Amino acid sequence: MTGGAGGIGRAIVRALAADGRRVVSGDIVEEAADEAALAVHLDVRDSGSVDAAVTWAERELGPIEILINTAGWDEFRSFLETDEEFWDRIIELNYKGCLRVCRRVVPGMVEREYGRVVNISSDAARVGSSLEAVYAGAKAGQVAFGKTLAREVARRGVTVNSVCPGPTETPLLEGMLGAGEASAKMVDALRRAVPMRRLGQPEDVAAAVAFLASEQAGFITGQTLSVSGGLTMA
Repeated sequence: MTGGAGGIGRAIVRALAADGRRVVSGDIVEEAADEAALAVHLDVRDSGSVDAAVTWAERELGPIEILINTAGWDEFRSFLETDEEFWDRIIELNYKGCLRVCRRVVPGMVEREYGRVVNISSDAARVGSSLEAVYAGAKAGQVAFGKTLAREVARRGVTVNSVCPGPTETPLLEGMLGAGEASAKMVDALRRAVPMRRLGQPEDVAAAVAFLASEQAGFITGQTLSVSGGLTMA
């Protein structure tokens, strides 16, 4: 999986390991990976890094049956305050990174006629999100890509689905919000926007991912599942 050292990524690692899966966590900070996974350096912005990490994972554990694309990054900015350098960073990490890893891993799944791909998108992709215009666009592209890929590989035993977290308590969100009274007010506003009146936990997302990666989800593909406490209903 990619982005395995982040808040949601670590929770997914633990959920998959609890199901008896052997997990490789690829991240640019591999030393932060959960102890339930083997760690490997992976920069999804670099095709060479992707190839090296996948080759290593296959050598250590064998053919990859499950791919979880979790790597991502964002920063709250009004679109009119962004520039192309910012756009490129968002798109490289949140969209093209997913493309690179899928392009490297999915052919083997197709050849073996078995695979599970779960892409971690965002509810921002479904409904938009203030101060996240470029991120929302990149994540929406990831969802559309997943649906199309799902159609192309469905007859070869490979499923592709997207999980869209709503506001979730992670180090990334904390870093985006910052500290102080303004941050506290934004967190409170986020909680009040969610019908369940709380922010998501990484484990909430991990449970959905573990299900879509399981045998029980073998007839589910091309789907987009929000894990947002009812913030998005569809």
